Amino acid sequence: MIKEYAPLQSFPLKAGSSFARPVQVLPERVKLNDPATSVMTDLNKVSLIGVRAITSMDKANAKMIRNGVRMLLVLDDNEQLAGLLTASDVLGEKPMRFLQHMGGTHADIMVRDIMSTLREMEAMKMEDVQHAKVGHIVATLKKSHRQHALVMCEGADGRQTVCGLFSVTQIARQLGAQVQSFEVAHTFAEIEAVIAHG
Repeated sequence: MIKEYAPLQSFPLKAGSSFARPVQVLPERVKLNDPATSVMTDLNKVSLIGVRAITSMDKANAKMIRNGVRMLLVLDDNEQLAGLLTASDVLGEKPMRFLQHMGGTHADIMVRDIMSTLREMEAMKMEDVQHAKVGHIVATLKKSHRQHALVMCEGADGRQTVCGLFSVTQIARQLGAQVQSFEVAHTFAEIEAVIAHG
């Protein structure tokens, strides 16, 4: 039976070869009344970048910069979600508070010391997101004073899987705001300015 199939030719890989990375193309412009999924990073289509809780904060920050992202999923030793690390965590007050409380130097700070833990996190249900508009997501992020919001799918066994992500910066860009600051309040002010002129 296998004789019917000729083997394909193989070629050596060249040094510097890369690999395909999934890319989700979101609409360039949206309105508040558009479906919420038009501003959601769908984790079934694109992978989020993870980091271990025991990674140094500086290495995690370098990873964010290298990958052009402002958030990393924090994973435990079993590859389960342990928390989130955002650029605001790294560049904000958390590192200084940690050093004041624990001592040491900047290089001593680990991701686990400044991340948002699973206990601090909440997620929206995918079923709700599928019926929501962009405006609902903006209102949700504004109410929570957060830069990011997670979306979860729940299996029949009750297990939760993070399947989507919203970023206020991404939404602001898609609404047409010129995002100059990564401060949450500033970004919402820019979104409201665009809405007022739209």
